Amino acid sequence: MHSFLTLPRTGLFSSLILSVQFSHHVLAASGLSYNGLSITPAMGWDTYNAYGLDYNETTIQDNAELLVNLGFRDLGYKVVIFDDAMTEKNRSANGTLIENSSKFPSGLKNLVDQSVHSNGLQFGVYSSAGRFTCGGYPGSLGYEAADAAWWASLGADYLKYDNCYNEGNSGTPKLSEHRYAVMSNALNSTGRSITYSLCNWGDDKPWEWASTIANSARMSGDIQDYFDRPATSCPCGPDEYYCQLPGYGCSIINILGKASHITSKNQPGYWNDLDMLEVGNGGMTYDEYKTHFSMWAAIKSPLIMGNKLYELSPEDYGILTNPAIVALNQDPEGSSIQRRLVEQTDDKDRWGVGEVQLWSGSLYGGDQVVAFINAGKSSRTISYDLVEVFGGVRNNEQAMQAWELYDLWGNETVIPAVSAAMVLNGTVGIEAVDEGRWYYNASETSWADGLARNETLLLGTPVGRVEAMGMLSASVPGHGIAMWRLRRAGGAAKRKRDEL
Repeated sequence: MHSFLTLPRTGLFSSLILSVQFSHHVLAASGLSYNGLSITPAMGWDTYNAYGLDYNETTIQDNAELLVNLGFRDLGYKVVIFDDAMTEKNRSANGTLIENSSKFPSGLKNLVDQSVHSNGLQFGVYSSAGRFTCGGYPGSLGYEAADAAWWASLGADYLKYDNCYNEGNSGTPKLSEHRYAVMSNALNSTGRSITYSLCNWGDDKPWEWASTIANSARMSGDIQDYFDRPATSCPCGPDEYYCQLPGYGCSIINILGKASHITSKNQPGYWNDLDMLEVGNGGMTYDEYKTHFSMWAAIKSPLIMGNKLYELSPEDYGILTNPAIVALNQDPEGSSIQRRLVEQTDDKDRWGVGEVQLWSGSLYGGDQVVAFINAGKSSRTISYDLVEVFGGVRNNEQAMQAWELYDLWGNETVIPAVSAAMVLNGTVGIEAVDEGRWYYNASETSWADGLARNETLLLGTPVGRVEAMGMLSASVPGHGIAMWRLRRAGGAAKRKRDEL
C-alpha cells in the first residue's frame, strides 16, 4: 500500500540559501561551456522528422504559433530549426548563400522576425561540414566564415551542423575535431550567441573531443520511429557504442544501448545528442513513447521535437508536457542517469528483445532518479533493492538511507486526456486547465528556481517511502517504464536487511 504525502515548501531562508547555491553552480557550470551557452540541454522543434525537405513558410508559421499557444515555448521548447533546404541549390557569384525564395516568399529575415523572434522563440539553422548538405544543398566546408556571418545577419540562435559529403575529412578524432572547430570559431567571430549542435552521427567519437568546441554532438545514427525493430541501415548493435557505419533507421533500444556507455561524457554546456524526439509521429505505442521521452530527458539529450504539432493526440501532448520529466532534463546538476543492470528474460518480443534494464542517477539537491525499463512484450513485476539501484556496492551510503518516492508518471503529473484535448482543439488555454495543475510555466519560474522551491509539479506524484536497504518494485507494461524521483526521508530510518 502506497501512502500519499505532501511536502512543505521551503521557508524564505531556505529558499534564499538554495538560490545562492544555484547561482554559484551556474557560474561554475558556465565555465565548462565553450561559449557560455547550453548550461542545460536545448529544447525545441525541428522540421525534418515530420516534413523532410518539404516544408515552407506556412509550415514554420503554423508550428511556431502552436509552440506558443499549446504552452511548449513556456515549458522550454524554444528553438525552431529550419532543417536543410533553407537555401537555393547554388551559391551567389561571390560565394554567399541565397535564401530559398520559393519556400519563403516573405523573406527569411521577415519570417524569423515575425514568426520566431517576436514570439519569444529562437531561430535554428542547418548546414553540413561538407561540400553539400544531406539534402544536396550547399554545404559549409570551406565557407564557414561567410555562412556563419550570413546566418548571424538573419538572427540565428542555433546551428545544427551535419556530416554529409565531408570529402574524406574524417577517420580520426583529430580530423573531425579540426573540421568542426573551424565552424566553432566562425560562429564565435560573428559576435552573436549561437548554440552549436554537431550532427556527425558519433563519427570519430565526438564525446571525446567536442565539448571544447560545441554544445552538443550526435552519438549515433539517425533515429527511426521504432521501439526496438532492427534495421540493416543501422548495422551496429546497441552495445557497439562506437560504430564505423552509424547509418540510419536506429530504434530507441538501439540508441539507448549505445548511449549507456558514454553518459558520463555529458556536462553543463555539452550534451550527448540522442537525436530528435519521435513522440507524435505514430510509430510507437503510448508506453513506448513514454519510455523514449523519459530516457532522452534523464540522459540529458537535447529535447528537440520532430512532429506535426497540429496532429498531436492528447496522449502525445501529455507525454511531451510532463513537467516532472522535463525537470530531469533541465536539472541544474547536469548529471546523466546511468545504466546499472541489464537482465535478459524469456519474454521476447517479435524482434527477439526481452530484457529488463535498471538505471539511476543523481539530481540537484541530493535527489535521485530511478528507472525500470521492461523491453519485453508482456507486463511484468520488476524489483530491485537499493544496493542494486545505487550501483551494487553493499555499504553505499545512499542504499543505507530511507527515501520518499515520487512517481514521475503519476496521476498528478500527466495532464488528463480530456483536458489535453481541450487545449489541443483551442477550447481553453493551457494555463486555464484545472488552474494549471498539470502545467509548469518555466518562463515565469525557471526550472532551477522551481526545484529550489520544491514546486510539486516538478517532483511527481508522492507514492510512499522505501526504507534503508529496502526494495523498489513496480508492475511495468511491455516496452514500458517505471520512473521515480527519490528524496531523502526525514527522521531515523530502519535498515531492512531481511529483504536482501
